[in-house]
Amino acid sequence: MDVLEAPGSVGYSRQVLFEQRLREGLHDGSVTLAFRRWRRPQVVAGHDYRTQLDMVRAEAIDQVTPAEITRSQATAAGYTDVAALLADLRGDHELPLYRIRFRRLDEPDPRDTLAATATLTDAEADSIAARLARMDAASRRGPWTAAILGQIASKPAVSSEFLAQAIGWERAEFKVHVRRLKALGLTISLDVGYRLSPRGQAYLASGASAKS
Repeated sequence: MDVLEAPGSVGYSRQVLFEQRLREGLHDGSVTLAFRRWRRPQVVAGHDYRTQLDMVRAEAIDQVTPAEITRSQATAAGYTDVAALLADLRGDHELPLYRIRFRRLDEPDPRDTLAATATLTDAEADSIAARLARMDAASRRGPWTAAILGQIASKPAVSSEFLAQAIGWERAEFKVHVRRLKALGLTISLDVGYRLSPRGQAYLASGASAKS
């Protein structure tokens, strides 16, 4: 699982990339545990994460040894036995081994709720503008948020590769930056490309971006 950027709201943690086997198991309830070799823990007990299918909560994280893993724990992690689990572990064998207990949450992705907001107060629009200005100031590329929002607004459902090329960026870097805008509820990912969310449309219509 690799850590990716996500909203910094209270009780919400950074997004974790769940492999297909794990996210599908968490979704249907057949998986409740995950095991990872990490130099240091990459999840926090009590924090919520996205799996691309659901929201899940990391209820507990404990450092364990391979000898402490039971067959029932291996089954809860989606494996037939402990040997299969250990064979599938990635990373240096010298790294600490962590057991994480997850619980699927019956609630929507906070980004979806945020993105669906179709109206903004002046204060909310100004707050978004200030946040984007800080993101621009912190970037080694210089100001970028207006350019990418403009690309998505004018070219919805267009491949990210084309959008990236249009502003002279590599596709992977472009997608990372779009995720930062999505974390603010301003964009929505489509099967191909993106579009502005209702919140993103409301922000551009507010004129706050021109004042920042």
